[in-house]
Amino acid sequence: MKIFLAVLFLAIGSSSLSQDTWVQRDSINGAPRSAASVFALNDDAFVLTGLDEFGFRRSMVKYDISQDDWDSSVSLGGTTGDELNRGSAVAFSASGYGYCGLGTGTAEYYGDFWKFDPVAGIWTQIADFGGGNRREAVAFAIDSFGYVGTGMSATGLKSDFWKYIPSSNSWIAITGFPGAARRDAVGFTMGGQGYVGTGAAASGYTTDFWAYYPLTDTWDQKTDFPGTPRRGAIGFGLFPSAFIALGEDNAFEYKKDVWEYNYFGDSWTARADFPAPERSQAVAVTIQGRAFAGSGYNGDFYDDWWEYTPILFVDEPLIPHIRLSPNPAIDQFNVRFLNPELLEGFRIYSADGKDISNEFSINIAGSVAQVTVNNSIDGICFVAATFKGGGVYVEKILLTQ
Repeated sequence: MKIFLAVLFLAIGSSSLSQDTWVQRDSINGAPRSAASVFALNDDAFVLTGLDEFGFRRSMVKYDISQDDWDSSVSLGGTTGDELNRGSAVAFSASGYGYCGLGTGTAEYYGDFWKFDPVAGIWTQIADFGGGNRREAVAFAIDSFGYVGTGMSATGLKSDFWKYIPSSNSWIAITGFPGAARRDAVGFTMGGQGYVGTGAAASGYTTDFWAYYPLTDTWDQKTDFPGTPRRGAIGFGLFPSAFIALGEDNAFEYKKDVWEYNYFGDSWTARADFPAPERSQAVAVTIQGRAFAGSGYNGDFYDDWWEYTPILFVDEPLIPHIRLSPNPAIDQFNVRFLNPELLEGFRIYSADGKDISNEFSINIAGSVAQVTVNNSIDGICFVAATFKGGGVYVEKILLTQ
């Protein structure tokens, strides 16, 4: 499938940003570590737990992106959490709280889960994970729910998946991961879906890549990750792109390659290598539409922290299959199609990848669609038109109120 992405360069100066580049930021406070966990909350990143040269840890530090600075925060479990040191745990944020659980430490497999209140600065133990004790699982959050699955338990590799409901402090089993049971995969959210891929299965390291759709509780296999099979990679989403990078491959070599997945095209493209030493067991997080990655291990432990700026457009000649005007728009805009006879349909997505087509009234007449905003929408949206022959053409529009 061909994918063409036309981007409107806004007055905010995005056109001046260097693209497909990594910039080093302030190093993570504390001893260098690997197998840590990370979540984003209130426009800050929290890195916690992990393994350093002295053993497993429960400490947590907070990154302020506006100041490019780290501060100590409340260790997992607070003042009474002395026995909670661990690595290979999972973390996510939902409903204004951070969550962390599972992993390995003094016990080989943990099944407990904890909630962090950033206002009170308090950790509270919540319901144990519904799937039992395990390590090297994956987690992601969609809307106000957390999702946790795969990993390694005392009985072997796992493929089950569970949904955490904060309002009832409960876990419910959902449709299991359809790929091979595995540990040390990547899991992240992008476009209102969860994504899981790579990892170590019983048959070896993997490259398959799957999307989870929460509204239907179903999984859909996507194009395989094109890099070498690996475990301990990082993954993150910046709609309409997702990224998988780093890790340890099936030749037991640490990696620094970076691959971009296109949501609309279901395709992968190699991007600029991570500029620091290759590694596994790092962490990655997105905050305010910005991506950060760091820590990890390759025989040495790391505490460096890097920001990645993706490519904002496809640098090939664009075929103007769709044109949007006016752009920016307030409450109405037109979509003009170069070849309306080939049009199969189009959808509108928010900047974080949610399909918001039902928030608009659409009237197509000939080669022009008149689009009216039904509700108050302020910010960047994506118009994605599909044409016969497999082409998807995407353009940004800025809606202002």
